[in-house]
Amino acid sequence: MDGLGERLRLLRNSTMMSQDKFAKVIGSSQSAINRYENDQSEPPCDIFLKYADYFNVSMDYLYGRTDKPEGMSYEFKPKFDTDNEQFRSFIDMCFDPQSPLNGKLKQALFDMLKGSEV
Repeated sequence: MDGLGERLRLLRNSTMMSQDKFAKVIGSSQSAINRYENDQSEPPCDIFLKYADYFNVSMDYLYGRTDKPEGMSYEFKPKFDTDNEQFRSFIDMCFDPQSPLNGKLKQALFDMLKGSEV
């Protein structure tokens, strides 16, 4: 994986743009772009955002957290505490107590959720 400066340089070079021209595009200076690309200083947040927007890459990619320009995908998967009494009461309310399969359906739901990420 490339360092931050190398990654910034590769992105800029992919457009065949000089440091000076790119600096003008994002509202910076050629000397600042040079410092960022040589790891002499780190760009401020607003400049990082301009890099990400201009090259259509994620901040994760710029920071080297992933080699995928689109970034890392995160999915929120809460764990359910099936032993929680409020959770169990909610499940009880979802099923018809008169159904002969009531107990089996509830147990199947608890088994699916227990220890699983939903």
